[in-house]
Amino acid sequence: MEKWARINYMPCLPLGDGRACVTGCEKHIHLAREAAEEGIVLLKNNGGVLPLQKGARVAVFGTAQIDYIKGGGGSGIVYSAYTRNLYEALKANADIEVYDPLSQFYEACVLDAIKRGELEGRDTKVARRLGYLKGNITEVEIPQELLEGARAFTDTAILTVCRYSGEYFDRYADGSETYFELSAEEARMVETVCQSFARVIVLLNTGAVTDSTWFAYNDKIAAAVLIGQGGMEGASAAVNVLTGAVTPSGKLVDTYAKAFADYPSSKGFHESPDYVKYEEDIFVGYRYFETVPGARERVVYPFGFGLSYTDFDLSPVTGTLDGEEIRIRATVKNVGAYAGKEVVQVYYAAPAHKMTKAARSLCAFAKTRLLLPGESETLTLCFRVADMASYDDTGAVQRSAWVLEAGAYRFFVGNSVRDAAEIEYKYVLEKDLVVEQLSAYCAPTRLGRRLLATGEYVDVPDAVSTPKSFPCDYVCEEKIPADGAKKHLLIDVAEGRVTLDAFIAQLTDDELWRLLAGKRNQGVAITDGMGGLAKYGIPTPMTADGPAGVRIKPVTGIATTAFPVETMLACTWNTALVERIGIAAALECKENNMFMWLAPALNIHRSPLCGRNFEYFSEDPFVSGKMAAAVVRGAQSQRVVATAKHFACNNKETNRKESDSVLSERALREIYLKGFEICVRESAPWMVMTAYNLVNGVRAAEHAELIQGILRGEWGFEGVVTTDWHGHAERNRELSAGNDIHMPCASYEDRAVDYIDTVPCKTSRNEMALCVKRLLQMLLWME
Repeated sequence: MEKWARINYMPCLPLGDGRACVTGCEKHIHLAREAAEEGIVLLKNNGGVLPLQKGARVAVFGTAQIDYIKGGGGSGIVYSAYTRNLYEALKANADIEVYDPLSQFYEACVLDAIKRGELEGRDTKVARRLGYLKGNITEVEIPQELLEGARAFTDTAILTVCRYSGEYFDRYADGSETYFELSAEEARMVETVCQSFARVIVLLNTGAVTDSTWFAYNDKIAAAVLIGQGGMEGASAAVNVLTGAVTPSGKLVDTYAKAFADYPSSKGFHESPDYVKYEEDIFVGYRYFETVPGARERVVYPFGFGLSYTDFDLSPVTGTLDGEEIRIRATVKNVGAYAGKEVVQVYYAAPAHKMTKAARSLCAFAKTRLLLPGESETLTLCFRVADMASYDDTGAVQRSAWVLEAGAYRFFVGNSVRDAAEIEYKYVLEKDLVVEQLSAYCAPTRLGRRLLATGEYVDVPDAVSTPKSFPCDYVCEEKIPADGAKKHLLIDVAEGRVTLDAFIAQLTDDELWRLLAGKRNQGVAITDGMGGLAKYGIPTPMTADGPAGVRIKPVTGIATTAFPVETMLACTWNTALVERIGIAAALECKENNMFMWLAPALNIHRSPLCGRNFEYFSEDPFVSGKMAAAVVRGAQSQRVVATAKHFACNNKETNRKESDSVLSERALREIYLKGFEICVRESAPWMVMTAYNLVNGVRAAEHAELIQGILRGEWGFEGVVTTDWHGHAERNRELSAGNDIHMPCASYEDRAVDYIDTVPCKTSRNEMALCVKRLLQMLLWME
């Protein structure tokens, strides 16, 4: 097949063995179930109530057993052939007996609620417009006769609770809706069930942090399982864990606190639709709770926590220095009765003489293979000394530099941030060391104050520096062929008959300009394409939404695989597994003639209320970066472009196209950019998508310091930068900032009008040509 045949001619040729389709295939569905099984987190298991014994009888309470949430809304929606709910999954398991009358009552209630279009909360209008019905059903009162029948049937109850969120809307904690906490109706159900049954098990079908105190501190609730939002097979995965067919091995990637107000971002999250001040600075998630005085006591379940049905011994643990790399070796032995996997986590504590520091920061992790009882595995976890550096934005050691302060760097190894024990090995630095000298970029102008490790705040003066400029060093001389003269085609570049620079030189300014805006959908695509200049043989590859699979509208008749949401993938702590999902999603893209997958998303879980948290990995940038790099490696191994998004500080959805994320340079570097840096340096994604929001007063898509200074200049990113869809940035400023592509092709108001025709070109030929060169390099890589 000739180069770009799928792009140019749209033949939907199957990619599986024997010409079988891979899209939504059994192999991918099995992979989705496997990922969900590894991402499930066992939070509580008093008295070993789990796993359920063969032949166990259960009564299942809550509409969530029917209203199973496989993922979130917006671009993360995946249309699969089916989604099995919890009741169906339990019924399909021969080892469990379910009290059917109760579950069938809930089934009727859910169907009736959906029929009536019942929705609740502040997002009602948005939800109706977008068709979001799931996860918004009021919990119903349990009929007395069903409660008595269930009690006669069994002494074991399963309580189900679900939460739905999505792109376009954040959640609230002001009494207008119940997202973080239980609703009054849910609380009533919990109380009734706990009074009626000897053994109560909770299943949390949630994609982000919610209140956990109601089950963690309730002695009448024996077990609690975070089943996450596991895609089309998530319910089956949950049942496999409940019955012991799979031993849970997931670990939390967020801190579960006692109350929403305990998170340092809470007070200012909805202070204004026009801005968010990141006053907590670097103290996000466990960095706050494990450091700031008094915060530790507010934690219910710490970062990295997760129980198992078996027990592991972690010893011996040793540390050594090998050049500029620290190596931690740990032997894990299964000393329990079940086969299982364990996650080993390494944290460091840096000396804090001149700069405020977090008490612990994650620097390495690894997951064992499946260990049978009595089996052992020795893991070696490596990281660079430079990875422990802090960014100095005040001049305490060296202004605008990554620095290592003098002193002893201590290390903690275990299976959560709380259970990690200090090891004997220390790395000692005799004097302060500047690891890398950089420039001051993206300084805040109105932050006001920032948090210190002591719990006190310090004033932050407004930045007075002049924004940096980045002159274009690419020269594109005009060599435009006359009418009727032979034109070079892009295939001539691919086959070595002409250089890319010579090819670009023949394009007119108008042709360059038009190449840098999106192109209309072809085939089954719904998110537009790029490229597209037929007379020069430039193909028009299509994009596809992610990151929980490939989004194709049901009207096409194509059903794709719905994988677990990214938060649940991160809870696996298994980068090899996540890489396989990247491969599978890329194959489903390619089979349907789409060559750019708009995933992974790796913004930070700054607040539990961000509507899009399910679509992101973690509160921790290290976990986020490692998981994102795995997705990229997998996808791009199949010659499908992966897109790291949303660059950067897209941590809320309210007024997201106009909201200004205001934060210190240090917080930006250490928390909100670090995951992107890890992803770019380790996996080289072909594309990065800028965020809608402003970063310290400048729109992300127009932010030359962010794109040219940091992404391209410091990290060496050579790929394409695209906007998010229908952003408010000005096209010429985007191009000058190094943002190559404006998406999509048409205006939001009128899909018949090409966006590019509404904006006069004021960008220099050389700037446009350089952006086109990056686009064409990406297209030449595609097959």
